[in-house]
Amino acid sequence: MALPMASSIPPTLSLSSKLHLAQPPLYPPYVYIISNRSDCSLCNFRASPRRRYNGIKCSKGDTQTGVDPKVGVSLYKPKSYEVLVTDAAKSLAYALEDGKLRLEIDFPPLPSNISSYKGSSDEFIDANIQLALAVVRKLKERLETRACIVFPDKPEKRRACQLFKTALDSIENITIGSLDDVPSGAVTTFFKSIRNTLDFDFEDDSEGRWESTEPPSLYMFINCSTRELSVIEKYVEKYAPSTPTLLFNLELDTLRADLGLLGFPTKDLHYRFLSQFVPVFYIRIREYSKTVPIAPYIVNYSGALFRQYPGPWQVMLKQADNSYACVAESDTRFTLGETKEELLRVLGLQEEQGSSLEFLRRGYKSATWWEEDIDLESSSAWRS
Repeated sequence: MALPMASSIPPTLSLSSKLHLAQPPLYPPYVYIISNRSDCSLCNFRASPRRRYNGIKCSKGDTQTGVDPKVGVSLYKPKSYEVLVTDAAKSLAYALEDGKLRLEIDFPPLPSNISSYKGSSDEFIDANIQLALAVVRKLKERLETRACIVFPDKPEKRRACQLFKTALDSIENITIGSLDDVPSGAVTTFFKSIRNTLDFDFEDDSEGRWESTEPPSLYMFINCSTRELSVIEKYVEKYAPSTPTLLFNLELDTLRADLGLLGFPTKDLHYRFLSQFVPVFYIRIREYSKTVPIAPYIVNYSGALFRQYPGPWQVMLKQADNSYACVAESDTRFTLGETKEELLRVLGLQEEQGSSLEFLRRGYKSATWWEEDIDLESSSAWRS
């Protein structure tokens, strides 16, 4: 059966707090519209804080040079990690030019079928280091930068020096550090000395090669865990109170879930510190499934929450060719629950609003604690 064209959707607008650009599709719920028409303009509709699209379209401007970076992309399909790194560096440069001090970059460091939990931890760590160095290299092509890459501890720093010696040498004015540089109490120092002994953490003469008399203009923290977030805060307070700092691929949404648990920092760490970090390049891929009463009975779909500074936040639906098409955008961050709802809406899989089926699927809560507690945050930068 031929799919109905996007132009056949009735242009019925219902003005409310969230603007719907059309009525829900009338075709089977597991089918969605794809249109390659270059003359469509729905993807450039900018009239509401929440902009939603029932048709999935590519705007003509996406293939032209000189596109306004504040306009979101209608279709995103990076051909390689080099493209991802270039886009991340470009967004980072825009943020630094705008005077942003607390920054975040987060995208999958390995192919989507290998996450930090499924794959080898060494593969994940090494991939992040390579990507961080690549971003610094691309950033230096746009801005004069003296970057300092900060590792979780001295053993990690020493390992990186040995494995990526040539790559470090190829980047001018780069320095390296570790969270162990933060002064600590007698008890913490004692445990660090035991750890260094068990790790055979001996001095390496090559480490002094990446030092500079000039202070860094950008601090980049990589491969840190939830416990180390509080140490990052102390590091920033001591060494970078007015210097741009970047949290690179820390998967903050995963780390935030541990805050407040026994043995981890308190939730207040997010309210006072993590909430200051602006996501400048962000891709969070999610996979879902939904049961339907007709064939094929189970619908698997995938999407992503996407942001490329200074553009808007966007909900992207994964297509058959592995590209991601924009279905909604907003000037403020979508919660994870809202992201899923937008994907269900464009696929025609949403239950009737206010129905018991909707409540049973969504449950009592549809947002995490860090997405809900707006009044406790010292900054809303992470939502902007």
